[in-house]
Amino acid sequence: MKARRKARAIALQALYEIDCTAHPAPEVLAQRLQEQPLDAKLESFVHQIVAGVLARLPEMDRLIQLYAAEWPFDQMAIIDRNILRMAIWEFAVERHTPLKVVINEAVELAKLYGAESAPRFVNGVLGSLVDHETEVVHVLNSMTGRR
Repeated sequence: MKARRKARAIALQALYEIDCTAHPAPEVLAQRLQEQPLDAKLESFVHQIVAGVLARLPEMDRLIQLYAAEWPFDQMAIIDRNILRMAIWEFAVERHTPLKVVINEAVELAKLYGAESAPRFVNGVLGSLVDHETEVVHVLNSMTGRR
């Protein structure tokens, strides 16, 4: 597995656990990174993803509900919604990774961790979000004053 994909996978595992159990993020991250050590740069990336997603969770979830309206949010697979949250953070907040790479990485994570239909679902929702990229970026960055 590529290094950054491994980092994303660890972040996904942490977000999944936090979502399911409400365990404290610092403890979850410490445990995941102890089990799967990374170099400092990738470890920092994992922390950025998790902190970034958790900091904007309500806004991200509203966007997912808006652009995946045919799927009731509370019935959406936990793994799928966390993959979507990570991808949204990466393309709308972090904005260093090319959009095609963000979508590809999300779909690959869905193939690895989601149900059989997850890759198509993730790709479809992200496609809708990308079609409204300006609005998504505005919603997620207005709280920090960043553009």
